[in-house]
Amino acid sequence: MTIGSIINVLETVAPPSLQESYDNVGLLIGTSADPCTGVLVTLDVTEAVVDEAVAKKANLIVAHHPLIFGGLKRISPNDHVGATVIRAIRDGIAVYAIHTNLDNVLEGVNGMMAEKLGLIHTKVLVPKLGIVGEGIGSGAIGEWEVTKSPEEALNLVKERFGLRVIRHTPFLQRPVKRVALCGGAGSFLISNALHAGADLYITADVKYHEFFGAEGRMILADIGHFESEQFTSDLLFGRLREKFPNFAVLKSTVETNPIKYFI
Repeated sequence: MTIGSIINVLETVAPPSLQESYDNVGLLIGTSADPCTGVLVTLDVTEAVVDEAVAKKANLIVAHHPLIFGGLKRISPNDHVGATVIRAIRDGIAVYAIHTNLDNVLEGVNGMMAEKLGLIHTKVLVPKLGIVGEGIGSGAIGEWEVTKSPEEALNLVKERFGLRVIRHTPFLQRPVKRVALCGGAGSFLISNALHAGADLYITADVKYHEFFGAEGRMILADIGHFESEQFTSDLLFGRLREKFPNFAVLKSTVETNPIKYFI
């Protein structure tokens, strides 16, 4: 089993060609021809995750968020990216990122969110231009089989995503049935969710003035970046275990969310 064998499966699920222009997916550290001793799946790559991979004898980390995102002018142990890169190289750990390309397939991040909420008739919110085939594009939209009050809707979101708090626009005086989703920073799809007739749009990283984009016609809910994408590791773990049932595919147990809440 080589690192390239694992990569081939991942790229069948989410081809790198579907990444956004600003992104940096693929094998960021390591060589695809090297033998793979095990895979550790995580949302983020930190020094602690690299240490975990070493301890578990997994020499490939598969992460949703790219460790190396922008250009690196220096690799220094004085910042968290440089320190993590140095540790990974020193310990022979390859790092692969599957980011916006996984966001841009319905069976990826957003489909997983929809599944957790029990939505039906789920489809891509905004199909990707110039791409032939269904299920490719940004965000997702679906429905609950039974309508819910705004309170019931957000309580279900809190329960399914294990949330302590949700930032949201005022409740509307109508039930919630049609739900749009975008894992991670999804404020760029607010108007699309509105025009698609969503009663509720769930995403993260919404700025103060962007909340006005709901225009009093839908509930806009910010559940947190990590929180919205937390099931991505489960998704990747499941796909790899399905393909390699007798190989060491592991999920990281390191808590990488850098945001805490004082309530």
